[in-house]
Amino acid sequence: MFVIRWFLGRIIFLVDSLFRPGMHKHPPALQAQYDLDAGSLSLYQYAACPFCVKVRWAMRRLGLNIALKDAKRNPQYAQELIEGGGLLKVPCLRIEDEDGSVRWMYESSDIIAYLQQRFPG
Repeated sequence: MFVIRWFLGRIIFLVDSLFRPGMHKHPPALQAQYDLDAGSLSLYQYAACPFCVKVRWAMRRLGLNIALKDAKRNPQYAQELIEGGGLLKVPCLRIEDEDGSVRWMYESSDIIAYLQQRFPG
């Protein structure tokens, strides 16, 4: 099973490298606002997870600079994900609201829909 996962991971890396969309360019004022708003977001992810790739591609198409936290390679991020969200499952978007409350969103399609609604380019 390890060999199969390793091989599939390499395929996902290759596909991500070859077909990754370009970063969308917004007018400078709008990009500055989006960067400021995206400062309250973090994406917990694995580099070779196909659902994480889907979310990262959507972020690039939307021109968003959201902090990426690789929960597979960094045990601290994995612990944050378990303590905050309750599950070691990726992708997971950590959303810090203006009132200081924190929400954890786990499904890739839900994350993309949320980003598209919050950041209408």
